[in-house]
Amino acid sequence: MPDETTVSARKVEHLSINLRQDVQFFDVSTGLEQYRFVHQALPELDLDKIETTQQLFGKTLRAPLLVSSMTGGAVEAERINRNLAAAAQETGIAMGLGSQRAAINDPALAQTYRVRDLAPDILLFANLGAIQLNYGYGLDECRRAVEMIRADALILHLNPIQEAVQGHGNTNWSGLLLKIDQVCRAIGVPVVVKEVGFGISEQCARQLANAGVAAIDVAGAGGTSWAAVEAKRAPNAELQKLAETFWDWGIPTAESLAAARRAAPELPIFASGGIRNGIDVAKCLALGATLVGLASPLLKLADVSSEAATLGIRGLAAQLRVAMFGIGAENLSALRDTPFLYKH
Repeated sequence: MPDETTVSARKVEHLSINLRQDVQFFDVSTGLEQYRFVHQALPELDLDKIETTQQLFGKTLRAPLLVSSMTGGAVEAERINRNLAAAAQETGIAMGLGSQRAAINDPALAQTYRVRDLAPDILLFANLGAIQLNYGYGLDECRRAVEMIRADALILHLNPIQEAVQGHGNTNWSGLLLKIDQVCRAIGVPVVVKEVGFGISEQCARQLANAGVAAIDVAGAGGTSWAAVEAKRAPNAELQKLAETFWDWGIPTAESLAAARRAAPELPIFASGGIRNGIDVAKCLALGATLVGLASPLLKLADVSSEAATLGIRGLAAQLRVAMFGIGAENLSALRDTPFLYKH
């Protein structure tokens, strides 16, 4: 297993690549462009009275938005996380932290994840790689991740392709579902399982639902490709070629969302992966999502300032409200039940 210095250095590389290089999918889109809303010229609504609040895991969100898990574990990440948290608190939305493995290995890095002082009211998600349960981690480390940041819930992320195309990745994924099941049943907080951008299949969503997860974040293809990120930091031509081959691997976000919804109709499903505006958000909600997450656009804004991130989130919420207005949906329930979304 890489030591904490290696893990922290990798976090710095990941952050730099995501901020400064093009690592978006080439030929795979989210699939959301295949859907359109049927415009209603008589919405019969007052825009100012449209309601976007969402209840989840004991918290009230002012909009069904999630700052998707991105970073931590490096000094450079602390400023960005604090900017994101301040923006999430100001706008009343949820936030996930990046993988906390670096801080589990080296507690001195815990401060790069701690944001509760800036965001006392938000729905906050801790985060660990599920694969670490096959590499020495257990319930204790999961609890430490939650306690470290005073989180409301735990995200366990799945990234098999990313691990397979990087040097010294963790590639023994056998028997992992049972360990996820054990954490879900013993940890005492909701457990969300998410992909990192390659999508969740119907079969996988069904397995996770049976394992007792509290929600699934499909994190589909169409946004940032973590195979592309690994290609950019590959130490040799052989690994670079391997990673580049899988640049466009994955299930588009819209397909993955529909698949997870079929497999686990009773569970909250989060949609993320290539979401870029409030119409995308509205489409995901109409397709059955409970929360909609964004990473890359908010990362770039938070690199500027918390104010820039706040304005970006407010813009998304305003776009969502206007999209709802345009189809006569007075609240999120009406949006999810709308007859005015079609696939063309």
